[in-house]
Amino acid sequence: MYKTSCSRLTGVWKCLPRDGLVGVCVQQKLVANVSRSHMSARSLIQLCRKNQAEWITFQHLCFLKRQYVKGSSALCQRAIPKQEPVAAVLDDRDDSLVSQVQQIPALKPEPGTVVPPCDPAEPEAARAARLEARQWKELKVEYSDLPGIYGRLSKLKLTALVVTTAAAGYAMAPVPFDPVTFLMASVGTGLSSCTANSINQYFEVPFDSNMNRTKNRPLVRGQISPLHAVSFALACGIPGVTLLTLGVNPLTGFLGALNIFLYTCCYTPLKRLSITNTWVGAVVGAIPPVMGWTAATGSLDPGALLLGGFLFSWQFPHFNALSWNLREDYSRGGYRMMSVTHPGLCKRVALRHSVGLIGLSGLGPVLDVTTWTFPLVSLPINLYISYLAFRFYRYGDRQNARKLFFCSLWHLPMLLLLALTCKKSRVPQDEAAVASSTPSLAL
Repeated sequence: MYKTSCSRLTGVWKCLPRDGLVGVCVQQKLVANVSRSHMSARSLIQLCRKNQAEWITFQHLCFLKRQYVKGSSALCQRAIPKQEPVAAVLDDRDDSLVSQVQQIPALKPEPGTVVPPCDPAEPEAARAARLEARQWKELKVEYSDLPGIYGRLSKLKLTALVVTTAAAGYAMAPVPFDPVTFLMASVGTGLSSCTANSINQYFEVPFDSNMNRTKNRPLVRGQISPLHAVSFALACGIPGVTLLTLGVNPLTGFLGALNIFLYTCCYTPLKRLSITNTWVGAVVGAIPPVMGWTAATGSLDPGALLLGGFLFSWQFPHFNALSWNLREDYSRGGYRMMSVTHPGLCKRVALRHSVGLIGLSGLGPVLDVTTWTFPLVSLPINLYISYLAFRFYRYGDRQNARKLFFCSLWHLPMLLLLALTCKKSRVPQDEAAVASSTPSLAL
């Protein structure tokens, strides 16, 4: 400790008389007080001013806190337990315990059970056969399995949806129904869809193998060769486009070829580059009803664009809700979807286009395609899908995404059916002229 002289006590000591009992007692008390006191107030202040480096700071307190823990009675230093060497434990083991463990009898299997032999040395032939079975190899496919393989290669459900929308576009056209043209347009559109889907799977084999949803496709499993798949695509595409061009009209054939190009050369590579692939895919899905309209009329009219707008807007709540629950798969496959890279935009776009379906339904009578009853009868289903899209936008969970997806499956057929029911009847010009001239002849 720091020791300093006390001048005041020294002066008092000199002034006090040394003779007498009182003086002796006072002197003894002062000496005792001086020995017990460490420093005076003035000397303590001077010490703090001169030796600031020796102050106890917050870092010192933290260090002391780490070094000492407060026990029940006093502060005890935390000690690191000493680890015993492993060799000593092994050397001091009790052989009697080992002998007792070795004396435990083996379990006897129940009668009637077959116990496989435990052979640590696996034969070389068995090991080679096991490793060969794990390697990729092309499966042997019977000819009877080819229709099913072709169906999965062409995505029959998606192709059926494409043909249905094209048929709805043909039925909505303001012309008399021609069964032959309708049949050729439907067959040509279906063949074009099979071509686009087959080429799409041909390009995405290494990426489909990483996704649970697509790992069982024919090309991924090796059920057919890539050359076989391309040959099937050409066998469908060439007759399909030819049938649309020569059997229907050149405009419909051009739209069919354009749709194949957009799906295989634009949409497929964009899936790994940018989220704009969703908008390109929506354009691809909007072309089939336009093809049906042009197959019936031979021209692009506002009614064809309206039907294409229905399909364009419907695909965003449909696909965004589907991709929301497949985000892990798309991320594993390396696809840049809105649900993976821009989840907020994915929910906003689905809500925006769901509400847009209400406005498109109101354009039906304005463009002289449907009657004014169509916006009214289609309002409940449009409001319902907009409500589900709002819940998906607000909560963004799997349950609401699943509800929106399943609602979109029945919403589109119902919307097209209502539009067909409220289709505005067209009277041919010749019949209109005859009807207008009849009263004048009667007069």
